[in-house]
Amino acid sequence: MSNQYTSFSSSSFTTSSSSDGGPPRTQSYTETANYDSRTGGNITREAKEDGQPTLTETRDIPVQERVGASNGADTSRRIEDVTDAEQAERDQQYEERMEDEYAKREGGA
Repeated sequence: MSNQYTSFSSSSFTTSSSSDGGPPRTQSYTETANYDSRTGGNITREAKEDGQPTLTETRDIPVQERVGASNGADTSRRIEDVTDAEQAERDQQYEERMEDEYAKREGGA
C-alpha cells in the first residue's frame, strides 16, 4: 500500500499606504495550496487592489510532482553536495595545526 496524504496551506497579507496624503490604497494577496496524493492539486493566487479588478491565477499540480515520488521524480530540486575540495584540505591542515598546538601546550604544562 502506498502512502497517501492530503495537504492544505494558505497565506495572505494586506498592506495599506498613502503616498500623496490622500486616502490610503489597500492591496491584498492570498495564496492557497491544496494537494491530495491520489488526485493532485492546485495553487490559487489572488491579488486585489483598490479600484482594480481582482487578479486570480490557478496552477494545477499533477500527481507526478508530489514530494518523494519514486517514479519520474523531479530531481532538479534535490540538495546536492557542493563541498569545495580545496576548502576541505585547508580545514584538515587547520585541524592538524590546532592538534599540534594543543600537544605543545599539554607537553609544556
